[in-house]
Amino acid sequence: MFFVRTASLNDADALRALLSETFHATYDPLYGEAKVRELVDAWHSIPVLKTRIEKKGGEFLVADDGRQLGGMAYAAMSAKMAKTAFLHQLYVRPSCQRMGIGRDLFAELETCFPDAEIMRLEVEPRNTAAVVFYQEHGFVEVDRTTSCGGPDSGLPAIVMEKRLG
Repeated sequence: MFFVRTASLNDADALRALLSETFHATYDPLYGEAKVRELVDAWHSIPVLKTRIEKKGGEFLVADDGRQLGGMAYAAMSAKMAKTAFLHQLYVRPSCQRMGIGRDLFAELETCFPDAEIMRLEVEPRNTAAVVFYQEHGFVEVDRTTSCGGPDSGLPAIVMEKRLG
C-alpha cells in the first residue's frame, strides 16, 4: 500500500530514478531514447529536483510504500496567472500504474492551494492515457502550445484547466 507524503531532500535520488524510468517508458516511443535522456537530464537533475522540493508556494508529493516510490506529483502557484496553481508533474512508475496512485496524488494536490481557483497543466497530446486521466478528473482543454516545459522547447502540449473549490 502506498502512502502520499511530502517529498524531502532525501528522496531526490529515488525521484530521479522514478522519473527517468517513467519518462523513458512514456516518451521513448514519441521522441526517441536520446531526446528523452536529454529531457531527463535537463528537467530531472538532482539540483532541479531539490530546488522544487524546497520551493516556497509549491507542493512536492510522493507515493511511498516503504520500499519504493510509486509516484510523484509537483505543483506550484503560478507566478504569472492570478489564483492559478500549475501542475508541473504527475508521474506513476509503470509497474505501479492502475493502482490509484495518480488519483491519490492528485486528490492531495487539490487541497494544497487554498487560494487557487484554477489548476492548469500541459500534457503531450499523444500521451492519451494522461489526457484521459486528466479529463476524468475534471480538466478541459483551453489551449495548445509548442513550448511544453519551457520556452522554445519545440514540444507540443495540450493546455488543460480545472476549476477548484
